[in-house]
Amino acid sequence: MKGMAEPLHRALGLTDDEAGDIERILGREPNHLELAMFSVMWSEHCSYKSSRRHLKRLPTEGDAVLVGPGEGAGVLDVGDGIAAAIRIESHNHPSAIEPYQGAATGAGGILRDIFSVGARPIALMDPLRVGPLDEPRNRWLLDGIVSGVSGYGNSVGVPTIGGELVFDETYAENPLVNVLCLGLLPTDRLVLARASGEGNLAVLLGSSTGRDGIGGASMASEGFGDGEEHAKRPAVQVGDPFEEKRLIEACLMLLDAGLAVGVQDLGAAGITGATSETAGKGGVGMDVDVSAVPRRAPGMDPWEVMISESQERMLAIVTPADLDQVLAVCARWEVEGTVIGRVTGTGRLRVVDGFGGEVLADMPASALSDDAPDYDRPLRAPAPRPAADPPAIADAGETLLGSLLDTSWVSSQYDSQLFLNTVEGPGGDAAVLRLKHPTTGVDTGRGLAVTTDGNHRWCAVAPRRGTAMVVAESVLNLACVGARPLALVNCLNFGNPEHPEVMWQLSESIDGMADACRAFGIPVVGGNVSLYNESRGKDIDPTPVVGLLGVVDRLDRRPPGVGLVDQGRLLLLGERSSHVGGARVWKDAPELPPFDPAAVTAVADVVRGLVADGLLAGAHDIADGGLAGSFGELVARSGLGLEVGLTDTGELFSEAAGRVVVCVAPEHVEEVVRRAGEVPIVDIGGVGGDRLVVAGMVDLSVPAVVSAFRDTLPAAMSAGATH
Repeated sequence: MKGMAEPLHRALGLTDDEAGDIERILGREPNHLELAMFSVMWSEHCSYKSSRRHLKRLPTEGDAVLVGPGEGAGVLDVGDGIAAAIRIESHNHPSAIEPYQGAATGAGGILRDIFSVGARPIALMDPLRVGPLDEPRNRWLLDGIVSGVSGYGNSVGVPTIGGELVFDETYAENPLVNVLCLGLLPTDRLVLARASGEGNLAVLLGSSTGRDGIGGASMASEGFGDGEEHAKRPAVQVGDPFEEKRLIEACLMLLDAGLAVGVQDLGAAGITGATSETAGKGGVGMDVDVSAVPRRAPGMDPWEVMISESQERMLAIVTPADLDQVLAVCARWEVEGTVIGRVTGTGRLRVVDGFGGEVLADMPASALSDDAPDYDRPLRAPAPRPAADPPAIADAGETLLGSLLDTSWVSSQYDSQLFLNTVEGPGGDAAVLRLKHPTTGVDTGRGLAVTTDGNHRWCAVAPRRGTAMVVAESVLNLACVGARPLALVNCLNFGNPEHPEVMWQLSESIDGMADACRAFGIPVVGGNVSLYNESRGKDIDPTPVVGLLGVVDRLDRRPPGVGLVDQGRLLLLGERSSHVGGARVWKDAPELPPFDPAAVTAVADVVRGLVADGLLAGAHDIADGGLAGSFGELVARSGLGLEVGLTDTGELFSEAAGRVVVCVAPEHVEEVVRRAGEVPIVDIGGVGGDRLVVAGMVDLSVPAVVSAFRDTLPAAMSAGATH
């Protein structure tokens, strides 16, 4: 009837069926507080209700895996009594609304995920995607996002060592802000988010609770209508990196002293998420005193306190006997510590107004997570793209220049050298860090390498093969710095799951990732699903982003990097290809090039060994932009010319997987060819002079290449020119 108020459950983002399920679980009609708690925990962002059944197909086990998906971070044994914790998250919707705080709190949240398992964060990476920079709003978004990552990471004291930067129309109204964090811990400090021991206490650590971030999880599970961004700004959290720094030190000190039974960060769903997850995973109950929660906003209702996503907060489960020591550690680091809960044996999560006071909410602790909806949404493949011939390339030189982008405008705003462990920082194929013991600081003589990669064009053409190709690109990026892959995390950025084509894309992409990870022997130890990413009324192109962690077994020299040496020879490792499907020059192709994971593995093994033995003067995988992009970057970064011979423009621009171009000093060419064994290898040209020449196709001056590479992004940000 016209003028009737919307039912409360719908206003909170719950469907009629979900509201009915909640009523059946409780055996009665829920009150406002209970509905609010279920609404955030049953949101897409927290429950993965559209993707859970598909994610189970990913391989998650491996010899090095200590902790797999479902915890604050994936944890890997990297030897010498050291474990590495890694996680990647999205903060897309908050960054579309308020780019600085959206990106900053994305960095803050991922840091807490890492130290919640007992690890000290040692590095951040930020794969970013925004719309074309000829639009003022996209420039505003990029500037705010980069400032947010910089302002938070630099202030906390964690280096940002790499990432990605992609511009495309598909992200015009919906930027993607994915943030990865890597941490280290002694293996005996590992702690999980479990509440145990009836009578133990739940201590809230860190900032007071405000109205910022209320409904953040629900907001991240919806698209935007016209003009809705401003209305949703209260759902974006506000970060305080200095509070986070104190919180890191306090939590790690508590864990070192054995004063915490379990630790959980307060991210999505706030106190509701932290208390229900620790109690549910521990098989216990908890009484939460909402009146004890320190607040920074007057007049907050209990439902606001329970679902607020205010930043810089952690929940520690401690014994009553240890409480005084816990509070002493908090005082040392000037972190507020407050008892807000008690572990019970009832299996129920109760919100009370003072212990022994009025019960405001009462539900099974596990129901908020375990009983969340698990939708088998319809899948429908889109109509096949019509067969077509590759487009003619009128000017290969201009096309090559258009593929170049130096991201140092972004990375120069980040401190990549904090801790002085960074061997290879932003701009290379992968970042490399010295592996030092997190407690003693002793250098192991080994290294950790990390890369983040994604390609929406490939995945729009064929999400299964495209995602497998993204994983292959990551494997080759690690090989170019001498690292073997250890484990993968993913951030799956897709459109509206209520659209069957989007669910098909997601399902296919997960299968492609699973196929590739099994072929390469890489376990998936964590990830994030970000749905409802829509731009100008259209779903974004499927954008799975992978973060790959690798180990350099002998770090006795810097990797060769993306560079050239004068008079060096340029060798191509891997099968030659002229297939341009899904490449920059043919986005709407009907199919992608063939993909052979065994061939990728063979190339990666050869390249890794050549890097380890110092036989390469430069190395670069062939992916975005094809050989053209690789040539351009090699020339721009070294200031040296190239003279190359290829078969046709297709070979110049093909982005077929499994290939690496290397620069080799003349005296090492014979040995490199011998070491390649059965892997295809061909000498395609030489280094020298002041021009980039691809016979019959391209003839550019080195200064022109350098200018296109270095000046494009600064010019776009200052003058509004598009790239």
